[in-house]
Amino acid sequence: MVNYSYSRELRLLTPEDFQPVFKNAVPAVSPHLTLLARKNTLDHPRIGMAIPKKHIKHAVGRNRIRRVVREQFRHQQHQLPNIDIVVIAKAGIADLSNQEINKVLDKLWRKLVQRCNG
Repeated sequence: MVNYSYSRELRLLTPEDFQPVFKNAVPAVSPHLTLLARKNTLDHPRIGMAIPKKHIKHAVGRNRIRRVVREQFRHQQHQLPNIDIVVIAKAGIADLSNQEINKVLDKLWRKLVQRCNG
């Protein structure tokens, strides 16, 4: 049975985890989200998020974006290669519904898989 958990080992937690991704990244960009990815030496993907207060003023909105991204990652983790991903929210994402964010993420996951495998 496939495990769809979102355990601690699937997260980028420290600045030392984030720095290599920012320095040497493969981007997947949309008007509302940017995903930066870099191969890792682990046997699973990891994800970290940068949801700036500048673009989403209220904590409720930032937490909603995090929740949607986390849930999408949880379901997609077995289709993703061994990469570290940083999700960066842009202005205007708070105006999208959860379904619209899911569509954007689906497209960006596919772009990342193509760019990291090809």
